[in-house]
Amino acid sequence: MKVLPKTPALLSALQSFETFDEIAPEALQWIIDKSDYKLYETGENLFQPGQAVNHMQVIMKGRYVVRLEQNGQTRELGVWEAGYITGVLPFSRMKEARAYGQALEPTYILELHKQYFTEMVNVSYELTQALVAVMSDRVRDFTTMQFQNEKLMALGKLSAGLAHELNNPASAMVRNAEELYRKVHSTPEKFKSIITMRITPEQTDEVNAILFSRIEQAQNLDLSLMEREERMDDVIDWLDDHGIGEGEDIAETFVDFGVTVDDLDNIHNIVGDDPLSSIMWWLESTLSLENLVSEIQEASGRISKLVKSIKDYSHMDRGVVMEPVDIHEGLRSTMIMLKHKFKSKNINLEKDLAPELPKVSGFAGELNQVWTNLVVNAIDAMGQGGTLTVHTYPDREYVCVDITDNGAGIPEDIQTRIFEPFFTTKPMGEGTGMGLDIVKKILNRHKAQVDVESRPGKTTFSLCFPAFK
Repeated sequence: MKVLPKTPALLSALQSFETFDEIAPEALQWIIDKSDYKLYETGENLFQPGQAVNHMQVIMKGRYVVRLEQNGQTRELGVWEAGYITGVLPFSRMKEARAYGQALEPTYILELHKQYFTEMVNVSYELTQALVAVMSDRVRDFTTMQFQNEKLMALGKLSAGLAHELNNPASAMVRNAEELYRKVHSTPEKFKSIITMRITPEQTDEVNAILFSRIEQAQNLDLSLMEREERMDDVIDWLDDHGIGEGEDIAETFVDFGVTVDDLDNIHNIVGDDPLSSIMWWLESTLSLENLVSEIQEASGRISKLVKSIKDYSHMDRGVVMEPVDIHEGLRSTMIMLKHKFKSKNINLEKDLAPELPKVSGFAGELNQVWTNLVVNAIDAMGQGGTLTVHTYPDREYVCVDITDNGAGIPEDIQTRIFEPFFTTKPMGEGTGMGLDIVKKILNRHKAQVDVESRPGKTTFSLCFPAFK
């Protein structure tokens, strides 16, 4: 960095900037007279973390990038060019820089020390007002950017979870549909043997009775591994003894539906020897198709349930006015949306939900943001196999929710700062420090109270909302 002599061209350059287009030339000349004119070469830092911020900096020519480092990772916040004003501004509470400002090319800057801000008010109220407006815009833009980052991160986490949850049932449907196709297009010999079976309607009814009794009871079938293996051996032996080919394929399906050797003896007694092989394959085919269709129904039901949870979570069909909200409904849909995060750490979820809990007046979608932020933070704070407890209860005219985790706890020295905007202990890319700030703003909007108690092994966020009247 080097200090340069000031030239008459600086005034016309300042006048060309939008911030100063209505400021009197005398006031702009005052800035030039009181400032230092500096050149930062490519790669030099205009400011860096921990450095005291004592100057307002007006970029006259060139460009610089702002990079934020946190937990060993770097994120680029943006690039600013000629006409931008950085550093401390009148009435700003900024004390020190938190990021790096690095010149991308030779960058020329007017630097005005903050000691002149009081004098500036007397020189030109309009100039001071314009710079305060710059500060307000800067805070608004930065806050908006951080809110957007927080939303994108939350959306990314939910999208990843939904993709994972949807992938399992979708894959099951594809797999079962392919198997169903194969079963329907089974070998012509088996199909021919089935349609040429010579059994009476009465025999068919008796066999069907056994078949459908096993289908109905299959849902309650719960065999240990040893019991299953014993049944498999018994059924295979029976099929071999009766000359049924490919007995292992048939036996597996039979055991899945609880078909026993006694059932097979009954069927043999009903139909006799001649059609027995065809009957066995017809039974196997029917049970296999029943199983495949059932699994497809279950998978499609899971997808339908997830889609409903998305709708419940986002409240896409709700209005924009406060309405009676069921706390339990929001908690349930949030837990479904975050199911993948519980699975990833094998987190145990314990629910102690009060029956007939009164509703609260609020915006359901915003409350779901609260549950999401608190639950995600709790999961992040716990190791593998942790326990998250959700407790709801009425307390006089309030409806209260306690969310407790058994993680490491919040250090005592930062407990008073956790609701501050941009404050985070998470690595770069995992948090913007806006999550609990968003929670606090939503709770204020709902006239709710929040208390935090934390020690190693137990952290509880207690939220109390006025009950709907």
